[in-house]
Amino acid sequence: MRLADALWEAEVSGIAIDPLTDSNPDLTPEEAYQIQLQNIERKLKEGRKIVGKKIGLTSLAMQKLLGVNEPDYGHLLDSMVVENGGTVSVNQVLQPRVEGEIAFILKKDLYGSNITMLDVLQATKYIVPALEIVGSRIKDWKIKLPDTIADNASSGLYVLGGKPTKVEDVNVEQIGMVLSKNGRIINTGVGAAALGHPATCVAWLANKLSQFDIPLRAGEVILSGALSAMVVAEPGDSFTAKFAHIGQVHVNFEK
Repeated sequence: MRLADALWEAEVSGIAIDPLTDSNPDLTPEEAYQIQLQNIERKLKEGRKIVGKKIGLTSLAMQKLLGVNEPDYGHLLDSMVVENGGTVSVNQVLQPRVEGEIAFILKKDLYGSNITMLDVLQATKYIVPALEIVGSRIKDWKIKLPDTIADNASSGLYVLGGKPTKVEDVNVEQIGMVLSKNGRIINTGVGAAALGHPATCVAWLANKLSQFDIPLRAGEVILSGALSAMVVAEPGDSFTAKFAHIGQVHVNFEK
């Protein structure tokens, strides 16, 4: 509970803390997920609602950087939603970074330890473009895997845009993305950047959550993982991600 308290206070105060792994080098991913759940439970008691999940560390580059061989996940709450084209105040997220992703909206529950990519596609109502505004309660983003897991997978806010598109109408892994910052192209990516296929990431999530007896529910939003590197966001910045076939999504940062 002490470590959960430290992260909670960092979020409330807006003052980042030293990595949890500095003082707790033996902290395991399993223990970190329990810390994450403690703070999610606190937020639920305050009246917030879980509206989905996010998947992090879906690129091999990030996995190598943190010395891991699988992604991680965090919870999305109703307080994290930003309208497409909306403006984020500078104090809403600590050390914000922006990523372009494909979001899956489910029409059926997914639960079990043998969920496949095909199961995910059959359970998906539609996909839309998304911007995830990640943030870290850990100073200078000096994170190891247990740090980011405990910190709700460095969740901040998210934006959904574009047009709802059925997965059978597109080749999801071939969807190209162009991310622009202040009108200048800064990153490009493709669906296959997320473990070869974004639905593979969602299948991993469903299987991982079954270890904690947590299902993915119909209606939930699943952010399937970044299609390119995260980009630093500063006051006055604006970001647009354009996706082939499924539209675009935009967000502004208050000056």
